[in-house]
This record gives sequence, structure tokens and C-alpha cells, in this order.
Amino acid sequence: MDCVIETFSLCKEYGPKKAVDEMNVHVKKGDIYGLIGKNGAGKTTLLKLLLGLVSPTSGKMRILGSDDLDKVRPKIGSLIEAPALYKNETAYENMKRFCILNGEPFSSIGELLRLVGLGDVGKKKVKAFSLGMKQRLGIAVALIGNPEILILDEPINGLDPAGIKDIRDTILDLNKKGVTFIISSHLLDELGKIATEYGIISNGVLVEEISAEDLQAKCRVSLTFKTDDGEKTAELLGKRFPELSVRYSGAETFIESEVKDPSVLNKFLVESGVKVYEMTASGGDFEQFFIDRLGK
Repeated sequence: MDCVIETFSLCKEYGPKKAVDEMNVHVKKGDIYGLIGKNGAGKTTLLKLLLGLVSPTSGKMRILGSDDLDKVRPKIGSLIEAPALYKNETAYENMKRFCILNGEPFSSIGELLRLVGLGDVGKKKVKAFSLGMKQRLGIAVALIGNPEILILDEPINGLDPAGIKDIRDTILDLNKKGVTFIISSHLLDELGKIATEYGIISNGVLVEEISAEDLQAKCRVSLTFKTDDGEKTAELLGKRFPELSVRYSGAETFIESEVKDPSVLNKFLVESGVKVYEMTASGGDFEQFFIDRLGK
């Protein structure tokens, strides 16, 4: 596993409270790693630990294969909470300020603004920007120095639908160019549109890491038919609907494929002379999957 970020039993305590409790996080190169948790779960504290903004109580971190975190942290860009921008200056002037702070040349400013969709408003003052535009400018600032990893804390919080789409498109475009993301959010539907991996945090504990592919499989709706003849039911369904994954055990027949309208299958079986005693559906609730784990 080609991890660009790993933590090993990472802990951060504030008095008796463990904000981060024995976390073992694995972020692979090219991931869009979504951190999910309730407010106060420990998401922001974890991000601040990775960025060196707070020090761990115990445990260790490895970033880009190195234990020398001061050496590799310049390769991480970040946007934690609202971007700190100079409202009475233009987008270009803001970028110049942050280039100076980071010891970077001004030559990349135009390209960075274009990358986040602000190429035509570089001379516009930030006070006239929408919230979504400010967020995109914050991402442009985070991209100064060509980082390999971007850490974003609630980047779409408070945005309108158009602003959310702009940020989502920006993240996906940058990811295609090779940038690895760690993104915290409580907006499950939006995170579900971009994340390739998830880390679920509850009360400072990393409850589970799961890939988007595995999550999709777990949340896929599956059907179970209880009939007078499981073998016949499976045979009939397999022949009539060859695209479905069908198996049986005794009187029960299991459909482990996406079915848009289960009533079509039920009607077909009845018309084929099968006695259907029961049809049940399970899975399919993306939100419930996380709620169940966040309650642990």
C-alpha cells in the first residue's frame, strides 16, 4: 500500500479529554480521503496534528514516506476553516502576499487562479467575492508551492449549491492532476460524490476506514425471496434476468445486484407459478451506514 500519510497510535489529549485516541490512519497516493464525524469528533484536531499546528501527546506520523515531518510539511497545502484573506485587496494581490510568505515566485499566480476557476477575476477585490469564490481563492493559496497533498476542513460549509459544485469540480480537477486530498465534512451526500476512501471518526476514535467501492457494495440493495422452491426461483430469475447475481439456499433466493423495481421480479415469479411467501430488501442506505458507525 503506497501511503502518503500514515499515523501510528496517534493521540492528542487536552486535560482528561482525548481529542484523538490511538488513531491509525492510512491515506494512499491519489486518494480523496473523506473524514466523517460529528462536530467535536476529532476531525479538525487530526488535521491540525498532520499540519504540525498542534503536537501529539503520543504516537507518530509518517508523511510522504518520511519521519522528518518538518522537511515534508512544505509539500502539504491546507485550508482549515475560513481562508484568511485580505478583503480590500485583489485576488492577485492576496496571492502575491502568500507567495512572499512561502518564499515562492509570482510566476505561478496566474496559473493557480486559472486552476481554481478564478483566472478572469484576479484583479477583482476579495470583498466583492461570493463565499464560494473566497473558498476557491483559499484553495489557490493552499496550492502555492505545488503541494502533493491538500488538507481541507469543511471546504463547502455554508456554500450555496452553485458554490458547492464549483468546489467539487475544483477538487476533482486537481485530483486528476495528481493531488491527494484529505477532506473533512459532515455533508455525506456531497462527500459521497468525490471521496475514494473514508475514515469514520467518533469521540476521537477512528471507527473504520473503507473504500468507496466497498461502501457501495455494502450499501447495495439486495433482495431475498422466500418461496415454495428456492432452486426453481433462482433458475427462473437467472434465465429471465441474466444481468442479476442470483443464488439460493433452501427456500430462500438472494438477489445481490441493483434492482430498480423489485415488484417486476415479484410479478414475474407469481406469473411463472412460484408461490412467493415473502420479499425483503436490505442495504442501500448510505447515510444509515455512517449513522450506525458514528453511534459506536
